[in-house]
Amino acid sequence: MAKPSTETTQEKILTAANKLFYAEGIRAVSVDAIAEKAGLTKRTLYYHFKSKDDLIKGYLVSRDQPNLLAFANWYNEAEGSAADRTAAIFRHVAQNARHPKWKGCGFLRTVAELANMPGHPAVAVGAEHKKKFEAWLSERYADAGIEEASAVARSVALLMDGAFSAMLTFRDPQYADDAGKAASSLVALASTEPKNSRDVHRSAGH
Repeated sequence: MAKPSTETTQEKILTAANKLFYAEGIRAVSVDAIAEKAGLTKRTLYYHFKSKDDLIKGYLVSRDQPNLLAFANWYNEAEGSAADRTAAIFRHVAQNARHPKWKGCGFLRTVAELANMPGHPAVAVGAEHKKKFEAWLSERYADAGIEEASAVARSVALLMDGAFSAMLTFRDPQYADDAGKAASSLVALASTEPKNSRDVHRSAGH
């Protein structure tokens, strides 16, 4: 006998929304389709989410921490320097992109669909998620003794989003591998750069 689901009603709705929104896009999926997928009435869905816009926001919020945790695990489980660990994140992203159900970054895709609605609450969630990833990278690089850690983190974050976009366009995970090599080289260079111009002069024999 199958065990009863321990998901709350709200969690059931978000699970259904995650599957449908990610697979088909937010505009293509109706509230009716999500309610049906969750095995609930539309009235019940609207009891937990006041509108489709509220549900779209909830969809991205539900993806925020799991995605950030995945990045952190990939970084922490890797061996070597900050540069090596950075490359490991991109390798895992490339590996995920090889799955037949991979449809790109849910945050970027959602924000793109809402490009004509910059004030949409989900756009703010998407932006906050990207800034959290950038800030987390900056903390890791600062811990590794890298100066200008925030600037390096922003560059790596740009490479990550570029990889997501290229992979979605060309359906080729190799773009993430190549972006990872570039990110690793960037972090390695920042790790070995002299701390200031006086150090440069010393290294040159002045």
